[in-house]
Amino acid sequence: MAKQHGEKLIANNKKAYHDYFIEEKYEAGIVLHGTEVKSLRLGQCSIKEAFISIDDGEIYIQRMHINPYEKGNIFNKDPLRKRKLLLHKTEINKIFGKSKEKGYTIVPLKVYFSGSLVKLEIALARGKKLYDKRDTIAKKDQQREAQREFKIRNLG
Repeated sequence: MAKQHGEKLIANNKKAYHDYFIEEKYEAGIVLHGTEVKSLRLGQCSIKEAFISIDDGEIYIQRMHINPYEKGNIFNKDPLRKRKLLLHKTEINKIFGKSKEKGYTIVPLKVYFSGSLVKLEIALARGKKLYDKRDTIAKKDQQREAQREFKIRNLG
């Protein structure tokens, strides 16, 4: 059976784009157990409360919620357990170095299937100030208004 190379989105963190300036993105694998993968196939995942931590040169995602698989009984794991992320050592060191700088943090952006593998997109991000958030909202409003004007002109 040939592997599929399409991406299927499982969970998205829209709030990250609102609260942070995204600097660099990385694709990481996640260490999961069988019933967790089955639950992810059903789209039972949330990364709204999740955050990334680095311990002893290894990178982890914490508070990523994967609902227990209905038919998994004793094989189900804790839905909020700490999960190891798979990245190259050089990438981990680079991310760790940058995250130590003032204002930088590591945020999860989305969880998706890449073929048959579960991947997590993480980003090195810089926090937005309140005025930056207002500025972003104003720009989106302007774009929406311009789009509306464009539609009216082309239809009329």
